Amino acid sequence: MSDSNYPKFCPVAMAASLLEPRWTMLLLCEMWSGSTRFNEIQRGVPGMSPGLLSKRLKEMEMNGLVVRSGGGPGAHAEYLTTPLADELEPLIRGLGEWAHRNIDCEASLQTLDARVLMWNIRRKIDLLQLPKRKSVIQFILKNEPDDTVNYWLVAKPGEETDLCYTDPKFDVDLFVVCELRALTAAWMGHSTFEAEIDSGRISLTGHDLMERTLTKWLIRSSFADVAKCAPVEQQRIAT
Repeated sequence: MSDSNYPKFCPVAMAASLLEPRWTMLLLCEMWSGSTRFNEIQRGVPGMSPGLLSKRLKEMEMNGLVVRSGGGPGAHAEYLTTPLADELEPLIRGLGEWAHRNIDCEASLQTLDARVLMWNIRRKIDLLQLPKRKSVIQFILKNEPDDTVNYWLVAKPGEETDLCYTDPKFDVDLFVVCELRALTAAWMGHSTFEAEIDSGRISLTGHDLMERTLTKWLIRSSFADVAKCAPVEQQRIAT
């Protein structure tokens, strides 16, 4: 069927025309997570070029999914989701839960992105479970065969946790040395931090209390507790 024959009278088709352009749902998720400025949104979708991000935000604005405010002299423009877009949040969340429940974890772990992972981990730090002072955590991520990247989380009471891509030159309280795949699997709920630590794929060195309470201050993805479906072969055996 050609695009000219696409059944746009169909509600599903109309919804698809708003949400199918690549990145649209990810941009909405990033804004629902609190990012409002262009640079903040881009940090959450680092695989998207600035030009494409600008284009997609304009399209979303035209379609009534976001509104742009501010941006005058000396001010930063902010992009906010509209009530029309917010009505989609539980539906898109449900789509993510469906994918997490049904898509094999091996497939979901094939294409990893350290920067996206760390940007999302930054949002899930429970400051109440950390020492009542500035805490610096260095993540040393090994991505086979020989690529290693470093990130620093700087957490201060009452402030948003900062993610640094270059050494902030602060004393490090805790070093987290791990395989990128292991950290991704544990954070997403395909595995557990306990299992990855016991296997040696994640190791912690430094502040004793922070090390022992890792699973309290590093909160896993909101999808981590979604129960996985049994593989099709197991389902057949069960029936």
